[in-house]
Amino acid sequence: MKKLLIVYYSWSSGNTKKIAEMLQSAAGADIEAIETVQPYAGSYEDVVEQAQKEVKAGYQPEIKKLKHDPAAYDVIAVGTPTWWYTMAPAVSSFFSGHDLSGKTVCCFMTNAGWPGHVIRDMRKAAAGSGNGPDMEVRFDAEGGDQMVTPQYAVEEWIKKVQAALQ
Repeated sequence: MKKLLIVYYSWSSGNTKKIAEMLQSAAGADIEAIETVQPYAGSYEDVVEQAQKEVKAGYQPEIKKLKHDPAAYDVIAVGTPTWWYTMAPAVSSFFSGHDLSGKTVCCFMTNAGWPGHVIRDMRKAAAGSGNGPDMEVRFDAEGGDQMVTPQYAVEEWIKKVQAALQ
C-alpha cells in the first residue's frame, strides 16, 4: 500500500483543516499544517487586504520546515483555502520548496462561493506529478464554518484518494 501525506494551510475559520482531518481520519495518513515563519496578524480585513497584495505580487512567504518529508510518500494531498481566486501564498511556497515529481498529488480547496482557478493553479505548481482526485469544498458565503458542499461528496472524494493508495 502507498503512503499518504496530507499537508494543508488553514487560516481563518479552519475549514481547510477540517477537510484535511476528515481525510486523515478515514485514511490513517500522516498530516501536517503548512505554517508561515511570520504569522499573519491583525483583523480579518487586515489579512484579506495583505493577502490580496501578496497574491497580486506573486509573493511566497517563508514557511516552517515540515516534520514529515514529502519525498518519503507516494501520494501527497495538498489543501488550501481560496485567497483571491487562487491558492494561499503559503501553499505556493510549499509547492516551490518541494519536488513532487513522480508523486501522485491530490489537490483540495475550500471556498465561500468563489472558487476561482485554485485547482488549476495548484496543478500547474505541481507540474511533473501525477494527478490524483481533486476536490472543491464550499462553505457558507459569510466566511463561516457551515459546509455547503454535501457531506457525501466529500466522502466520495475521500474514497477516491484511498483508492489511489492501492
